[in-house]
Amino acid sequence: MTDAELTDLYQNRDEAAISATAARYQGMLMRVAMQILNDREDAEECVNDTYLAAWDAVPSAVPAHLGAFLCRIARKKAIDRLRNNTRKKRQAQEYAVSLEELSEVFAGDSSPERALEETLLTEAIERFLAEQTAEVRKLFLGRYYWFCPVREIAQSCGISEANAKTVLFRTRRKLREYLEKEGFMS
Repeated sequence: MTDAELTDLYQNRDEAAISATAARYQGMLMRVAMQILNDREDAEECVNDTYLAAWDAVPSAVPAHLGAFLCRIARKKAIDRLRNNTRKKRQAQEYAVSLEELSEVFAGDSSPERALEETLLTEAIERFLAEQTAEVRKLFLGRYYWFCPVREIAQSCGISEANAKTVLFRTRRKLREYLEKEGFMS
């Protein structure tokens, strides 16, 4: 079933949309959730929550790319679950490590008052990444969007882990400089 057909099912409020989405995207969504949570039960709950969120969202907001839309929802659900879990357990995972690496670039203040600034910041980061090579984008997004271990990203790019760490370090430094020029850093 194509994304267009799946989207039509959602828009027509056909419950078959959920099972068809699961058949097509379950593996990818589980991988996203597992990269963040590292717990199968929590990941499965996040994936199920993703289907419900898609059910609620698609009739009013038709995504251009259903797979990316679903991954974004799953990622957000997994991060919310991790935040909830870490309040209770305080365990270190790839998510926490990758966010710590990015902390040198910008502060983590995410109050509601900063919603517009966060949107503008996201757009600035997207412009920055558009100027980078495909390999740098793949490394950066793999590490800081999908929260993959550096070793895994390096392998997928066909480079050494040390080289990947160097590229990520330099990219964070360039991003900081770029954001300073754009007026996001003090």
